[in-house]
Amino acid sequence: MVGFYQSFLIIALGVSALAADSLIDIDISLKEQLCRNRNTAVRKEWGELKRAERIDYIDAVLCMQRQPQQLSREEYPGVQNRFDDFVATHINYTFNVHLSGLFLPWHRHFIWLWESALRDECDYSGTLPYWNWPLWSENLKASPLFDCSASSLSGDGEYNPEEESISGGAVTIPRGSGGGCVRCGPFKDMKIHMGPFDRNIASFDKLPAPGFDYNPRCFNRSLNNFVSSNYDNETIVDALLGTADIADFQVVMDYWPARPDGVLGVHGGGHFSLGSTFQDLFTSPQDPAFMLHHGMIDRLWSMWQAKDEGNRRFALNGTNKILNPPDGRIVTPDTVMEFGLLDQPRSVREVMDPTGYRYCYSYT
Repeated sequence: MVGFYQSFLIIALGVSALAADSLIDIDISLKEQLCRNRNTAVRKEWGELKRAERIDYIDAVLCMQRQPQQLSREEYPGVQNRFDDFVATHINYTFNVHLSGLFLPWHRHFIWLWESALRDECDYSGTLPYWNWPLWSENLKASPLFDCSASSLSGDGEYNPEEESISGGAVTIPRGSGGGCVRCGPFKDMKIHMGPFDRNIASFDKLPAPGFDYNPRCFNRSLNNFVSSNYDNETIVDALLGTADIADFQVVMDYWPARPDGVLGVHGGGHFSLGSTFQDLFTSPQDPAFMLHHGMIDRLWSMWQAKDEGNRRFALNGTNKILNPPDGRIVTPDTVMEFGLLDQPRSVREVMDPTGYRYCYSYT
């Protein structure tokens, strides 16, 4: 239920609080040593990568778009390639993993599965980059991510005079600078295959039309400096990292429960700064920037967790359903998350530490 706060420290039968603290310290030390021995993978900001490293990542994404899908075409007619397998999986679990207690843990594993697929299926030798929003929040087109160069994730779409501003809560979001098809950069010829979905998620109780239908169209973008500069700036990122508990962290991340002084958290700020393809709650992974956006979210969550290991590593809040309705189940470390054909079910406990489970990564 919205507003419920639950923190998990450690479950150990028959040990005192002092002993539990000691076990946490020992466990952290062992994990860190194991991770060092395995050569921790370091995820870097896109602008930190050399031009050749950016192109390697782009080539791996394009490779995923050429690989055959694994999901059934009969059951998922919109899935045309391996890239789309990830889009359809995101659609399938949208009602469980957004504005809920599963948002952070589920997406942590989702982007790790993407990173692993790039390596295993497309010979990618790097790590998943991330998009550090404040660096370019005043001028997205100047970002190496969106400058339309051969080493970018393409840029703005063509100007579409029919794009409209969006009204919500106390704020009206002005339209961006594009709104049409992307015609430059590595993804200028890209087609997206599923969606679009209505924004009115509060009225849904099951997956609405178009579901997994095949709806090919051009990749759309509309860079919006108003959104990025107001909702993904350094001040707000600092506020996120300065929150005292997981419930407050979630408020700044996603503004749930809703606050009257804004309509977007830093998560929504990233999505609404790139136009309609990225604004679609269900199919937003169709924009190649999705994984980098969620890399930044995971980075900030990792930093926040590490500030107070004993109280934050397993801190959770919310249910397993969108908007945390009364019939949702409270998320605990033992809650099981589904990933369809991408992976077997995983417990929340398995994904709470980037140095644990099969993970061994950090961020610059």
